[in-house]
Amino acid sequence: MSNFNLAFSVVFVVALIGMVGTKLWLASRQIRHVAAHRKDVPVQFLQTIPLAAHQRAADYTVERTRLTMVEVVISAALLVALTLLGGIQQVELAVSDWLGRGYVGQMALVAIVVAITGAVDLPFDYIRHFVIEEKFGFNRMTKKLFFLDLVKGIVLGAAIGLPVLFVTLWLMNQAGALWWLWAWVLLVAFQMLVLILYPTFIAPLFNKFEPLKDEALRSRIENLMSRTGFAAKGLFVMDMDGSRRSAHGNAYFTGFGAAKRIVFFDTLLARLSGNEIEAVLAHELGHFKRHHVIKRLIVTFVLSLVMLALLGWLTQCVWFYEGLGVRPSLLGNNNGLALVLFMLALPVFMLFVTPLGSLSSRKHEFEADAFAASQTDPRDLVNALVKLYEDNASTLTPDPLYYAFYASHPSASQRIERLMQYAA
Repeated sequence: MSNFNLAFSVVFVVALIGMVGTKLWLASRQIRHVAAHRKDVPVQFLQTIPLAAHQRAADYTVERTRLTMVEVVISAALLVALTLLGGIQQVELAVSDWLGRGYVGQMALVAIVVAITGAVDLPFDYIRHFVIEEKFGFNRMTKKLFFLDLVKGIVLGAAIGLPVLFVTLWLMNQAGALWWLWAWVLLVAFQMLVLILYPTFIAPLFNKFEPLKDEALRSRIENLMSRTGFAAKGLFVMDMDGSRRSAHGNAYFTGFGAAKRIVFFDTLLARLSGNEIEAVLAHELGHFKRHHVIKRLIVTFVLSLVMLALLGWLTQCVWFYEGLGVRPSLLGNNNGLALVLFMLALPVFMLFVTPLGSLSSRKHEFEADAFAASQTDPRDLVNALVKLYEDNASTLTPDPLYYAFYASHPSASQRIERLMQYAA
């Protein structure tokens, strides 16, 4: 191994240790902080959240965080095994001997590595559903449904992912030095297509959607949509299957352009009043009115362009392969290897992006709350949030650093304090 290859290996190991250490440190802070505040409900929630509910949320948060810590360590060990310890090298040699180094062999290599990482993630998903969610009364999914969803996901992923992977590999091989630019165009077109097709064709494969039947609520929502200039193809309830999977409640709009839909979890409708449902929906529409979806898409597209350009450069660098424990073929056709290595290594170097994304997301949530407060009574949204925090066992006392790093939503106290300022 050359000095340059060794240097990249050292950089990778240092970055990996930094990533794992940071995640474990933040998680341990979160556990200690939540546990330390378990005995007392925060002052602003004394009249609305029972102590038992607060303690349940604390215990739920601690158990989920502990599982995440184990998952971080196992995932890091797998990453080292696949890269520096030669796992991908052995898989690549076996696949190339069996299927050659053409498109089929390269696609098989990517698929096998994805399957390996998915197989390691599967036990954690199982524990999350059938141990933690079950213990705290959230899981309504049977094991049969869990594995049926898994099979559906694999089939759907293969049906969509394999053609995209083939076209990407073809572009890498045939489109010259700027293949990454054409691949980016393909990626953008594909993502836009998925946004359009998801509500009508993909989501119904996993959940059952029925039109909203409550005429009074429908009239209220349509009036809100008319006031805010929001057009949607329909109002739907994620019924039966939604309740068969989880007791968590939510509402969202999905799709893009003329394909937009508004969806309510049946658990949400059963828990909130009409005024509160309208306030929650007004918050979701606030994301639309403040162009958050468009802004996030633009950021995603820009980042993907930068990442693909980086990949286009790295595919030509021998040290990129050898620094991650793989010796590229001198005969070429290393594109599948490059994709796999980039997919595995990129998250190690992208940890610093997480708090920036979290900060931007929290800003958007505040803006959506402000919009909801302009369209409905802010106190209705406060009441809805309190119920959802209690029902979803969301901790009211997150660790400040953990919150700043990961939280996509402002804390309960911050959101409610600002909403009450609007109400005043």
